[in-house]
Amino acid sequence: MAVTPVLDIGKSAANVPFEIHTMEWIAQNRFQQNEVPHRHNYFVIIWVRKGSGVHFIDVDKYDLENNTVYCLTPGQIHLLKVNPPVDGFVISFTAGFLSLNDDNFNLLFNTGLFYTFSHSPVIRVSEEMAGDMGEIAAKMIREYDNFFLLRSEILRGFLKIFLIYLTRQFEGVDTQAQQPRNIELAKKFLSLLEQQYATKKMVADYAGQLAVTPNYLNEVIKKVSGFPASHHIQQRIILEAKRQAAYSDVSMKEIAWNLGFDDVAHFSKFFKNASGASFSDFRKSLVVQSPASGW
Repeated sequence: MAVTPVLDIGKSAANVPFEIHTMEWIAQNRFQQNEVPHRHNYFVIIWVRKGSGVHFIDVDKYDLENNTVYCLTPGQIHLLKVNPPVDGFVISFTAGFLSLNDDNFNLLFNTGLFYTFSHSPVIRVSEEMAGDMGEIAAKMIREYDNFFLLRSEILRGFLKIFLIYLTRQFEGVDTQAQQPRNIELAKKFLSLLEQQYATKKMVADYAGQLAVTPNYLNEVIKKVSGFPASHHIQQRIILEAKRQAAYSDVSMKEIAWNLGFDDVAHFSKFFKNASGASFSDFRKSLVVQSPASGW
């Protein structure tokens, strides 16, 4: 399999850790960095209002449709290939910019916008909601292009409204406020997981650091996210394994070693149980095969 280079893109220096641009602007000004699969260390929202093409996200391929939204988490690998002309917006922001109080934490971690273990990452926007979201996006563009007093506060407010509109596209989303203690525990767990998934694979590993029992941690994380802590640990490891399989030519043994597995047979069994396919079958079925161009 040909090796596809992955470009790591950090947040560009700006007055605020937030950006919003039209997709046309991105195509004209960011085409070089977007010619290869790449990842960001911040959240990205891509709203395709009108256009066609394909979007590779990690190891999956999605055909673009009108009024669809893709919410990318930090670290996800993606490549967007569009057939001009295309109309839409690209919004990027750091978690710190949104200011993670309890309500905002829910928008990122408890609505299914960015952490989509249970459903497709494609969000289809109704015509009615698209009108409201378009007004907010236009206001964000105007505010972003100017440098008026309290610019960051206004952009933060518009972004939160935009995210709330997006959550309304889901049926049955639990938008009830979680207990502050549960939210805080979930924040700490997800932060630890992102840092330690290659070396800490048991719920007990994280429960000990958080001074709670494994059962309690599983219960709380399930209340907040819909899945127990054990599921998040497993899926984070599998995601990294799939990324390395898709975007490098390293062997299964090397990937197992990179992810803290001393026994390749154990890793192979873990991969098949968690993903539903053997490592070799997964690699043969990859849809990302060195795309020639994109943005």
